[in-house]
Amino acid sequence: MAKAIHSMIRVRDEAASVRFYDTAFGLKVADRLDFTNFTLLYLSNPETSFELELTVNKDRTEPYDLGDGYGHLAVSVTDIESEHARFEAAGLSPRKIVEFAPDGEVIAHFFFVADPDGYEIEVLERGGRYL
Repeated sequence: MAKAIHSMIRVRDEAASVRFYDTAFGLKVADRLDFTNFTLLYLSNPETSFELELTVNKDRTEPYDLGDGYGHLAVSVTDIESEHARFEAAGLSPRKIVEFAPDGEVIAHFFFVADPDGYEIEVLERGGRYL
């Protein structure tokens, strides 16, 4: 059986990305590996052992092309309304809260927010299969 341990995204501005993920999700730098041409940062919080790996290529000046293959990362929270309000107060520009009810039954409440590089993150209220 495999255990998911991290997901990696490439970012341009280390400080802005670390600040965003800390403010938005309480992710702190758990490890930082600095190499000649790039830096790897592993972000985590006490909620889970899963980490977000940020790769900072030191010579990168232009934005990354996210293409049409990237979808989103997802995190779960206990209270979607209070988290949405907290994101707004922090200036993180969350989109509106959505009620997902494909067959008339509500199965999820969520909103999306984009990080400084344009990566989409889905914030889901805990419930159903997202406990």
